[in-house]
Amino acid sequence: FFSFQESMHAYAANVYTTVIEELMKGKQRKFIAVEQEFFRLWWDMVATDTQKQQVHQLLQEGRLEFVIGGQVMHDEAVTLIDDQILQLTEGHGFLYETFGFRPQFSWHVDPFGASATTPTLFALAGFNAHLISRIDYDLKADMQKNKKLQFVWQGSPSLSARQEIFTHVMDQYSYCTPSQLPFSNRSGFFWNGFATFPDPPKDGVYPNMSLPVTDANLHLYAQTMVANIKERAAWFRTGDVLWPWGCDKQFFNASVQYSNMDLLVDYINKHSAEFGVTVQYATVSDYFQAVYSRNLTWEIRGSQDFLPYSTEPFQAWTGFYTSRSTLKGIARRASSLLYAGESFFTLYVQKHPEGSVCKCKALKQLQSLRWAVSEVQHHDGITGTESPKVKDMYMNNLMYGMLNVKKLMASIIFDINNAKKNGEVYSSVYTKDSGEPDVDLYVVVYNPLAWNITTFVTVSVSSEAMSVYDELGRSVPAQVQSSVESQSAYDLYILVAISGLSYRKYSIKPLDGEQAAFVGSSVKYKRRDLARAGQQRQQLFPVVNSCYQIVFDQNTNLMHSITDRETNQTVQFTQEFLEYHVNGDTKEGPISDNYLFAPNTSAVPVSKAVGLEVMSGSLMTEIRQYFYSNVTSQDYIYAVYTRLYSVPEGYDGKLLCRRIEQEYSVGPLEFNREAVLRTSTSLNTRQLLYTDNNGYQMQKRPFKAYVNNTVARNYYPMVQTAYIEDDTTRLMLLAERAHGVSSQGNGQVEVMLHRRLWNNLQWDLDNNLTLNDSSVVRPVIWLILGSKAVTNTLYRTSGLALEHRPVVMFGALSGGDKPKLPRQLQQNSVDDFPVTLPPNLHLQTMSIPGWRYSSNHAEQVHSIHMGEQKQGDPDFSRVLLRIRHLYEVGEDPVLSQPVVVDLKSLLKGLGSVMAVEERSLTGTWDVNTLERWKWNTAQYPGKRFLNSAETSEDFTVTVHPKEIRTFFVYFQVQ
Repeated sequence: FFSFQESMHAYAANVYTTVIEELMKGKQRKFIAVEQEFFRLWWDMVATDTQKQQVHQLLQEGRLEFVIGGQVMHDEAVTLIDDQILQLTEGHGFLYETFGFRPQFSWHVDPFGASATTPTLFALAGFNAHLISRIDYDLKADMQKNKKLQFVWQGSPSLSARQEIFTHVMDQYSYCTPSQLPFSNRSGFFWNGFATFPDPPKDGVYPNMSLPVTDANLHLYAQTMVANIKERAAWFRTGDVLWPWGCDKQFFNASVQYSNMDLLVDYINKHSAEFGVTVQYATVSDYFQAVYSRNLTWEIRGSQDFLPYSTEPFQAWTGFYTSRSTLKGIARRASSLLYAGESFFTLYVQKHPEGSVCKCKALKQLQSLRWAVSEVQHHDGITGTESPKVKDMYMNNLMYGMLNVKKLMASIIFDINNAKKNGEVYSSVYTKDSGEPDVDLYVVVYNPLAWNITTFVTVSVSSEAMSVYDELGRSVPAQVQSSVESQSAYDLYILVAISGLSYRKYSIKPLDGEQAAFVGSSVKYKRRDLARAGQQRQQLFPVVNSCYQIVFDQNTNLMHSITDRETNQTVQFTQEFLEYHVNGDTKEGPISDNYLFAPNTSAVPVSKAVGLEVMSGSLMTEIRQYFYSNVTSQDYIYAVYTRLYSVPEGYDGKLLCRRIEQEYSVGPLEFNREAVLRTSTSLNTRQLLYTDNNGYQMQKRPFKAYVNNTVARNYYPMVQTAYIEDDTTRLMLLAERAHGVSSQGNGQVEVMLHRRLWNNLQWDLDNNLTLNDSSVVRPVIWLILGSKAVTNTLYRTSGLALEHRPVVMFGALSGGDKPKLPRQLQQNSVDDFPVTLPPNLHLQTMSIPGWRYSSNHAEQVHSIHMGEQKQGDPDFSRVLLRIRHLYEVGEDPVLSQPVVVDLKSLLKGLGSVMAVEERSLTGTWDVNTLERWKWNTAQYPGKRFLNSAETSEDFTVTVHPKEIRTFFVYFQVQ
């Protein structure tokens, strides 16, 4: 609820300063730290040389331990796997470079529900155990009663035992110390009180400081602590009890914390015979080591996740799947731009070693976006559960980082092309910036995916008479039509075909005649009163491309059906906007807020009248529907723009033809309204929904009936993908930002697009968490309808094509009326050696991290020990490469096969590969030396270490279903 800077000032810097000081005073004292963003701010801006030496010493002694070790404790429900990996890698790289330290345990105590992707990622990062807390209250009570809070989790069905991880779920007390004292009305165990904002109190007296331990109450304090320990011990299988001491915003005055706790620990241990308990300070590692050494056999949990999360019958934490949709959208766009910028910079460094762009500055530009994308993955970041000023901090950092990366990409283009510097290149990523009307534009379009793509990019122009040419002066198919956004502008859709990790340049000229872009023609239909539509005979009209026929009903101006032309299967298909009306007054009953969704009643249709306009042209048809609250309303709050593409001969249009693109405009909403788009079909889905975990794997979501709050508890996060299906046909939804999604009826899927709320819960008011979001949101969803076999082959690549749309950069060409670009712009405009993977493999990462650490662990530890860490310039010779297999075992007869990749051949366009090292997920382990603990299960009773490396000497690797393989690649210096 406070920005990183405010938190550092008020308490966070003091946590590290005072904890380090106190740990040095007592050999028995220990401490765990989680989020690297705070620690790095302290390390870089506050810590003295002495304190830095002490941190090194405490880490070596195992008394200070970093757990998780990412930049933040990321949310698990609405984050994308790429961004989870990024923020972990960012933190781990710092810890390894600075201390030679590699986290091996998690402490994922605060995210609102747990995804099955997380245990897999933590296993791949080399962790030995995983720890979570927030799962459904009734499920936790049941697991607790049956001593099932600990298990071995096989989060991925395809990787199963190879990447399983021991998982501990915290009991009902969760991760904070229970503070009730039976012998006093003051709280206990939080002796430093609670942090104050914006400044620490001058007199050092904080609110709610716990009752100090004295001779008079020492025995009573000990009894209270022991009673709680014993209560918890009954819920676990071993006699080792993890008793968390601390909470949010604690230990900013560590001296009063430790001095009181020391008295208690000593007293209990002196009287251990009487209490039946011994107590010691411990790290997470100490705890798991104790449990591991018991050598018990554990139950296996399969790949099901712990979503959604409820804390009480009317508290379903499913609202945050949609809260602050604009922030969710910008965070994903920033992530996608970073992905493109990283590979673009890597290509530049390898192919143009003499280039004039300053590499150190370039890396700083990329790092600004790495930090911004990492920090917004926080469980109170992309979730939309922060106050407006913290949301603004995230937004500003993302926009600043995006601007830096756009500038970097533009400067690289200039340098490669040696272009005359008179044309100001500015980069516009997906936003529809327009050039000066009287200057010829050129656009540079970069495809960041390692596949050939054929798609449309959109440029805003000032007139209809336009022609588009490629580098050789050939005419390029394009369509221009009046803009959805503004009366005076036009949208120019350019058909681009670009190889993997390559860019193309196009010039746009005002020109009529033979080679001009097709002009889309508009037909406007009369606004229809939905109440009267039932009385008339249906008047249907079709919109067709080579994959689909979409039929609209002129009586309602709504969609009526879609026919898949390949199978001739017709599905009845209607869409409507509805709103859930929710309560904001705590006296009236359960409320919805940033976190919670608590609908009063069923959703209510929002419009009584629909307007329709059809823009048709040879490359695309756009159907614009406007939803009005009644027949005479002036303004609409809801609109849908549906685009159907037709691809000319000679282009590979399979993906383009198969997607029905929808862009929505929603808002501003009234207070306490939650807006959904409900799609109803004739598919007999038995109300079964499938949604993804973090864009990595799918989860089955059967509809569950509950005594209370059934609607909200059947909402799930859709990060990238959701679908419904019957025996033959599947309807797939692909998203470019997270949404809540649900199937509230047979054949239905509804997506929550926007929320605007206000409530009077005191805690929400105190923290400015009322979600008064008056914005208009513009999310995009791609629909794919077809047989299971066809949708299976399309949805992975299509989801990534939506996530990583081409980056469009603009520049002006002055002078000369020839359509050809200047001579310099023609050279290496199309790369000779694109980077191309088969459709079931995804180039997850290609970047230059810049880390200076040695990839030989003994060397790295030795150089830190000797104080010889490399200073100076970052290392530009090491390329970080990740390849992910997109399919599950058995999902598709062809695409689920293992794939052999020759890395030398794959990367030949960048240069000659000299060496490849396979690494753990975040790069800090050599996989050949990584041995994780193997916990006994009924499946594998004998204890062994897990090791999953298999790289051959000749640079070929076999990538199996769902694997994410990480490499350091070194090229011959040119």
